Formats: sequence, C-alpha cells, structure tokens
Amino acid sequence: MDSVYFLLALAIILALFWMVKQRRIAAIRHVLNRKRNSGKDKVMEELARQFIGKECIIYTVTSTDSSIQGTVKDVTDGGIVLEKDGNVEAVNLEYVTRIREYPRNAKGKRKTIVF
Repeated sequence: MDSVYFLLALAIILALFWMVKQRRIAAIRHVLNRKRNSGKDKVMEELARQFIGKECIIYTVTSTDSSIQGTVKDVTDGGIVLEKDGNVEAVNLEYVTRIREYPRNAKGKRKTIVF
C-alpha cells in the first residue's frame, strides 16, 4: 500500500516539473516571436494606453493561473506602470497577453469574483 502512495506522489511531482518546464518554454517562445515581429510591438502599447487611469487586470505569459491587478499609471516603451495600495509595479509588455478593465456590477462596485 505504501508503494502505491509513493508512485502516486512521484507521478504528481514529475507532472509538476513537466508543467513548469512547458511554461518556461512557452515564455521563451513568446519572447522570441515578439522579437521577430518587433514592428508590431507598438500595437500592444497603443492598446495599453487606452487603460491609463483605469483599474485593470493584466495577464502575462508566465502567470496563466494568476494575474496582476492595479491602476495603470503610465505606458512607456515596452512597459506598463501599475499602482496598487500605494505600491508601484512595472510590467514588461513583452510578457503581457491580455489586459482588461476590472469588471463592475450595475451599481458601479467592483465584482468580488473574477474569472
């Protein structure tokens, strides 16, 4: 019975290492593709400028299961400056896959659960 648990734990650990490796490979491929298409970098920058002053959720290549939240303060060459609770954070635009404004309900309050 102990060997079954050992094999199960080993399989889970191997699966986790494989997922981390795949995520790292995806990030490297993403950066290489962005460098190859360097002329199209301005498109994401222009799209990000629409969100200046708004509270947003930013999804990146390396954080597929989590996100970065905050108010967009500035969009510069290749980066976004966010502010949340008085802390300033910078995000590289090469890794950004999706930006969306924080959803609000009919009364204008922030929704508590965001998918």
